[in-house]
Amino acid sequence: MRLTVLGGGGFRMPLVYRALLDDTGDAAGRCTELVLYDTDRGRLDAIRAVLAEQAEGRPTAPAVRATTDLDEALRGADFVFSAIRVGGLEGRARDERIPLGEGVLGQETVGAGGVLYGLRTLPVALRIAERIAAVAPDAWVINFTNPAGMVTEAMQRVLGDRVIGICDSPVGLCRRAARALGADPDRAGYDYVGLNHLGWLRRVVVDGRDRLPELLGDTAALESFEEGKLFGAEWLRALGALPNEYLHYYYFNREAVAAICQAPATRGEFLRDQQARFYRTAGSGTPGALGAWERTRLEREATYMAESREATGGWERDSCDLDGGGYDRIALAIMRAIARDERATLILNVRNRTSVPGLDEDAVVEVPCLVDAGGARPLATGAVAPDQLGLMLSLKAVERSAIEAATTEPGTDSGIARGAALRALALHPLVDSVKVAGRILDAAGVLARP
Repeated sequence: MRLTVLGGGGFRMPLVYRALLDDTGDAAGRCTELVLYDTDRGRLDAIRAVLAEQAEGRPTAPAVRATTDLDEALRGADFVFSAIRVGGLEGRARDERIPLGEGVLGQETVGAGGVLYGLRTLPVALRIAERIAAVAPDAWVINFTNPAGMVTEAMQRVLGDRVIGICDSPVGLCRRAARALGADPDRAGYDYVGLNHLGWLRRVVVDGRDRLPELLGDTAALESFEEGKLFGAEWLRALGALPNEYLHYYYFNREAVAAICQAPATRGEFLRDQQARFYRTAGSGTPGALGAWERTRLEREATYMAESREATGGWERDSCDLDGGGYDRIALAIMRAIARDERATLILNVRNRTSVPGLDEDAVVEVPCLVDAGGARPLATGAVAPDQLGLMLSLKAVERSAIEAATTEPGTDSGIARGAALRALALHPLVDSVKVAGRILDAAGVLARP
């Protein structure tokens, strides 16, 4: 089976390869060839050096080849992982810094920064979807690219339900909640609903019984894991649910913005500088690329959402949250379920159909799904609390305005594109002024695309 990774020179690629190496399932459904595509040959060479060290002593390791030719990468692919970063980490740093200059949140996927990232990424993602339709129409596409919900919905307009979006935040939340209850995370069931980076865990079912009320009533257990520390027991009890960690930017926006502004660098600036050092080292041709990657990865994981932890008193991440796994395991589980027709239930970004009342059938939502050879089908969630649905509807309007802006043909009517982009920014709950939205849009210059 051939797997193609778009953005194959990305820093997290060795996590995917590690998961492929550990896959001991039926050979008929196992990846035997890995194709890495990237626009940056230097990054490809660095990551190939890491993968070569990972494969040492592993006779069944998938063969690896790399290319900067998109059609060559796609041809013959059974699965395509899309993990691109248009504009690189320099673009992310700008996305974060420009809104902060206006006193509003600067973050990769949330608020104005997320909208800017989407506006820059969507045209490229759509062109990729068109090439997949032409060159590899039978391939399944698993989208890692952020903002994952927005990008998945745009790509589905070209490829339909063969595009499935993934994120590791929901599964991390679910597993932490189960462990706090003393339950086996693999034996529990989870009722989760939302959009990407905007969701809530509403039930944790162990042996047929919902134990979330028990967790909400136990302050010590509740505040023993990341989300409990981020949000506090009082607020979680008031909500009656456990929010995805990214909702900290909504519920504690003022504190989060203050913490980011006081930090010596934004997250994007930190990763830009940190990864530049890694790629210089790994691309030098000297041994030790895997060790350099692992040291960089551990530092990356330890500093994840550091500004939010600082805004809530300062605390270190638990060791079980530092292994870096998540995206890779979810993606592999999807591949196994589809290729081997092994049923699995996973929280994914898919077309709503009728799973979430209040959202239309084509809206991409993040909910538990049944996955098998036919793809991923969302499971019914039941009624959604008004506060949750309200935020979801607001953010869906933002996502669709961004898609409208990105899909306006260049040279037709720039006023349409700018109007939709302005609407995407100004309607976001974390942007407090139309004038601010306009200045952010002008500073970013994201509509000046080829």
